Amino acid sequence: MIRLLCLALFFLALANNVYTAEHLQIFASPGDNVTLPCRLDRKPGFSFGGMGNRIKWTKLEDAFNEVDVVVSMGFHKVKYGRYENHAHLQEADENDATLVINSIQLDDFGTYKCEVINGMDETIVQVEVRMLGVVFPYSPRLGRYNLNFHDAEAACLDQDAVVANFEQLYQAWKGGLDWCNAGWLSDGTVQYPITKPREPCGGRRNGAGLRNYGRRDKSSSRFDVFCFTSELKGQVFFIDQKMTFTEAEQACQNGGAELAKTGHMYAAWKLQGYDRCDAGWLSDGSVRYPISRPRMKCSPTEAAVRFVGFPDKKNKLYGAYCYRAQQ
Repeated sequence: MIRLLCLALFFLALANNVYTAEHLQIFASPGDNVTLPCRLDRKPGFSFGGMGNRIKWTKLEDAFNEVDVVVSMGFHKVKYGRYENHAHLQEADENDATLVINSIQLDDFGTYKCEVINGMDETIVQVEVRMLGVVFPYSPRLGRYNLNFHDAEAACLDQDAVVANFEQLYQAWKGGLDWCNAGWLSDGTVQYPITKPREPCGGRRNGAGLRNYGRRDKSSSRFDVFCFTSELKGQVFFIDQKMTFTEAEQACQNGGAELAKTGHMYAAWKLQGYDRCDAGWLSDGSVRYPISRPRMKCSPTEAAVRFVGFPDKKNKLYGAYCYRAQQ
């Protein structure tokens, strides 16, 4: 009897077909429609016809908290909270559990989990929806720690960007961003990302991570800012002449463009792999250059947008980085 029971359990285990896909990543910009793939893969020879699929999509807010998005059992479907108006199941066939989110919003970015069960068949998939864009630290010509929160918002907008949120800075840190100056985030906190712990940046004992100063007074406290810019809807190009700032502005205009903003430069560098070892003017009066392929005399150790400074605008030492928007 025991042997028969063991055999029965063995064959049940074979029938219990569990597929856990690798962690998928999808990149999108705010306003895009995104498709999160998920489908039930049935093992041949085992069928539980008529039982229907139980589909559950949740959003993983953190390690201990999941928020329901969509639950479906046959004809019965329930959508939860803000997803009620802009998410639905694709249902291309009976085994398709793909989730479609229309006009994705900032709060929609993050990691989702799909669970599909049909009898002894089960599929579990995680899909991370990441914002297509780049986080960059910014301080104005006045120098380090001169922006209150409202000035920080304006500074990012001037550079074709917005103040980054925590999730965006966290993802940038996971991607290797290391910056020792504290900056505003959109929730009013002040933080900075450290991948290489060192004494001037919170010490070695604290390890790598986001250093957090907490919430600060938005009017009186002054720091730098972390800005976020999404996909580049145009072209950044370089004019190789030695010019003053005013001459650089005019040269770009002559080419049907404008002096590139810092956000344009970072987007071209990060999202398009723009690489040029020539310092050039940007619209805020700074001089920078983008390096995607580290090399001697340009950026020996890392890919980065190199910052030369805010030189005298009458100094004829630099070329111009221009931006031409898509028509």
